[in-house]
Amino acid sequence: MSTVLDQIISGVREDLTARRDALPLDRLRKSAEATPPARDALAALSAPGGVHLIAEVKRASPSKGALADIPDPAELAVAYAEGGASAISVLTEQRRFGGSLADLDAVRSAVEVPVLRKDFVVDPYQVWEARAHGADLVLLMASALGQQDLVSLLGLVEDLGMHALLEAHDEEELQRCLEAGGRIIGVNARNLKTLEVDPQTVTWLLPSVPDHVVGVAESGVTGPESVRDYVAAGARVVLVGEALVTGADPRTAVRELLAAGGRRVDVEATP
Repeated sequence: MSTVLDQIISGVREDLTARRDALPLDRLRKSAEATPPARDALAALSAPGGVHLIAEVKRASPSKGALADIPDPAELAVAYAEGGASAISVLTEQRRFGGSLADLDAVRSAVEVPVLRKDFVVDPYQVWEARAHGADLVLLMASALGQQDLVSLLGLVEDLGMHALLEAHDEEELQRCLEAGGRIIGVNARNLKTLEVDPQTVTWLLPSVPDHVVGVAESGVTGPESVRDYVAAGARVVLVGEALVTGADPRTAVRELLAAGGRRVDVEATP
């Protein structure tokens, strides 16, 4: 029986085929090579001074359906940056999350902080797409990739001047991310095969992330207390989507989450 993750990836591959037919790889590569150099996401997420936040532009989820309309993703990204977010995550998967590369373009044009392309990356074409659309950071999920592909895609990401956020959900996946050479590794509280969320997955696994690796807590954040728990477990970065897009004031919400993790934002960041 196929899992939710299997079904998502099947749709991702179909959509990828259509985009590749419309824009062959050789033309995409030329576009990527003409794009300004990537920002240093590793430096942005490892700077001292308390927890960092990756704030997410997220329209929908497979488990809850539509979350927020987000008529202007650029405006939302600016609010995140002004609140003190160190990076902006943009979901670009269309079928289950309602995202698009157009959202990535809009966010990239609006902020100076690093931007993460968050998608189910299973093919080098998607890495070239990420660079062509201005991404500085690319999500690579161990649950969606064999080890050879994980290593190969990480190498391509870095060859193109970007960084990768390698994602694990269990001990075996975390070990694979470390063996691949990940320098930014996230532990996701959500099991994408079942969509169940268990924050204890993060608090259990994050202490196993070595000090020289930037540990990122993903999913399960409902408010400041969640951030405090994740930081206590060793998170240096917390990625938050739903709790921000469903709130009334994303700028203030970002500041409150950062304060819970020990980072003070005194001045509005320049978008």
